[in-house]
Amino acid sequence: MMKNKFKHIYLSVLLAGMVLISSCGKSFLDEEPSTSVSVSKGILTDSDMMEALAGLYRNLDNYFLFGRNAVVFGDLLADNVYLSSTNSSRLLTQYSYTFVAGSPEAKLLWSQSYYSILQANRIIGARLNINNNINQLRGEAYAIRALCYLNLVNWFATPYTVKPAADGVPLITRSTDIGGAFITPARSSVTQVYDQIISDLDSAYKIMPDVTPAIHATSSNFIAKYAVKALQARAYLYKGDYANARDAALLVVKNGGYTLAADDAGFNAYWSGAAARTDKLESIFELNNSAAANNGPEGLDYIYSRSGLGDLLVTDDTYALYTATDKRRGLIIDGTRGSYQAYFVNKYQNAAKTDKDEIKILRYAEVLLTLSESYARLGDEPNALLYLNQVAQNRDNKLTAYTYTGTSLTDAILRERRKELAFEGLRFFDLTRTNAEIARQNMGVKGYTSYPTVKTTDFRRLQPIPEAETSANPNINQNPGY
Repeated sequence: MMKNKFKHIYLSVLLAGMVLISSCGKSFLDEEPSTSVSVSKGILTDSDMMEALAGLYRNLDNYFLFGRNAVVFGDLLADNVYLSSTNSSRLLTQYSYTFVAGSPEAKLLWSQSYYSILQANRIIGARLNINNNINQLRGEAYAIRALCYLNLVNWFATPYTVKPAADGVPLITRSTDIGGAFITPARSSVTQVYDQIISDLDSAYKIMPDVTPAIHATSSNFIAKYAVKALQARAYLYKGDYANARDAALLVVKNGGYTLAADDAGFNAYWSGAAARTDKLESIFELNNSAAANNGPEGLDYIYSRSGLGDLLVTDDTYALYTATDKRRGLIIDGTRGSYQAYFVNKYQNAAKTDKDEIKILRYAEVLLTLSESYARLGDEPNALLYLNQVAQNRDNKLTAYTYTGTSLTDAILRERRKELAFEGLRFFDLTRTNAEIARQNMGVKGYTSYPTVKTTDFRRLQPIPEAETSANPNINQNPGY
């Protein structure tokens, strides 16, 4: 149990931990890594640290976080998908933009992110003799803490590119095992949160050995050294720091060893498979979703797949982005839902199987498009086109190479990001960081009317700070409008 002086901000964290444990049944409780090494046991050996890290990865995969909601919201609150008129009643308030301060989705997104941060803090703060194993594992904890803070600041705060001095989220960087400086922490600024994210990723990259130690499997289910730089490239892009985004992405391209699928067969095999990658093809980091540990009917795959719930359908204008020769079009199924024509997401093809699709957090194509956009915004259009066409022509070998300049070039890059990363949770952030209106297509002709265009001034572009948090912590400010 955490020390009492942390009870205010982490009241919701503790409750979320109990929900997580009670909702997963006996099998969840059978293995300690499902939640992490207990505080009373402590992290005393390399094995303890690895066990704690396994629990941290497992927590990221729960459906309140990257196992569904933190990913789904990025498309559901944007313009890529809409809620079918025939649905399971999941995420209705999020889709209709009627969420309030007491919304359970916002509460659990917040609390589970902080629960993960607390576990990362324990690993980072563990007092063990330094060796390559410890540096690798501690580096992964730094990277996961950065990932969680990037998730929090992008859902609960104004984008850095819009207002760097805006309220961000509270920063907690010390383990509760050894005490900390905060009792009821206020929100740090967006700038301060990004500074912490970048610092954590710098720390991770610096201490991680160049060759992954034998204690850790070399697979896409774990954060490798250049996965750290891939995440940092994303953070810098969201910050609008294009020179550093370029440099981080270039390190991945030059030294990471990652590749795109060479042909249609490789591309199709990549998306139809359910196993982690060990060959550095496409995936840089993805969460394990094995037969023994997955979210079942609450999973990301299940809410999208036609063989699952099929609640979320692809908007007509998203489907129209793909040419007939674009292999990504095959990741959308043209079918029917009741009496209506419907497009189903087909990126998650193993929803009906016991071994589910891995949840893709970082992919090589994103790094290439980040590199392209960074070059474009820095005025280096030849290199911007080089990396843009590397992705676009790989996906559509009939495509004539892009030759755009100026704003037409950046528009094309953002469009390719939408096409490439659709249904992976990043579309909303591309719209908010560029301060664009969110033009949600009216799907009334298919039995369901979308929430109208979300203006740049709409307060619901930010999730509410959970009511349980603001009630317990007098120093934390609620987002305007809630």
